[in-house]
Amino acid sequence: MTVVERTAAPAQAGTGPVRVRRVPPRIAALRWIGLRAVALAVLLAAWQAVVAAEVWPRVLVPSPGEVWHQFVLASTVHDGVRGYSGYLLIEHLGVSLRRIGIGAGYAMLAGIPLGLLIGVVKPLAVVLEPAVTFLRTLPPLAYFSLLVIWFGIDESPKIWLLVIAALPPIAAATAAAVRTVPGELVEAARALGAGPVSLLLSVRLPAALPEILTGVRIAVGIAYTCVVAAETINGVPGIGGMIRDAQRYNQTAVVIAGLIAIGLSGILLDALLKGAERGLVPWRGRS
Repeated sequence: MTVVERTAAPAQAGTGPVRVRRVPPRIAALRWIGLRAVALAVLLAAWQAVVAAEVWPRVLVPSPGEVWHQFVLASTVHDGVRGYSGYLLIEHLGVSLRRIGIGAGYAMLAGIPLGLLIGVVKPLAVVLEPAVTFLRTLPPLAYFSLLVIWFGIDESPKIWLLVIAALPPIAAATAAAVRTVPGELVEAARALGAGPVSLLLSVRLPAALPEILTGVRIAVGIAYTCVVAAETINGVPGIGGMIRDAQRYNQTAVVIAGLIAIGLSGILLDALLKGAERGLVPWRGRS
């Protein structure tokens, strides 16, 4: 996509229209990359300056080099030790992403139909919408202990925590999207003989799909923020379990390395979801 830059014409009365200069996509991409690289360099320099000034003890704020060293150690086999707690960093991250995928997947399977019912059937909305709002306002840690009591300390409470955290935003986004489908579109479909089920699946759902996918992206982000809480109990392997274990032994550099891994993988995951959104609803953002 070509980037368009507008340059002001000379400030004279009666001059022609504003001149438009087109910037090639490659140049625009290089500008963005350069800007982000400069921002990262400034951040690292400020971090190193704080460490060098000894504003806080090194055990609390390690240097970027120490964090990188722990990142490398957690990602490799060294002196017969495999990563951290017997697992490589990529393995910890992969287990957490698998849990997020399962939890968010179940939340989609339940949340989209639930949102459709809330958005279309008003009597059900009166009953179900307050329940969805109630779940949405609960902090994950508030009910995680209850899930542990019910399901033990294995995988079940972790998956259930992510499902309960991700389901409300999907259901709420779906319900809101279905309610805002243009009325003339629905009436036109009815005039062509569409029944309630056909109207829901062929008209309302496709029209609401962009907002539903936005709700899915938000839900996946919420699930990712909850994974550390989900893995505080018996969470190794898992990136949250690794961070929790390192925190117990004041291994701040390992904690920061884990947080950086979560952030980078979160950016990649969100980019994949955006790509899927562009593929499923290519008309979004176009007039």
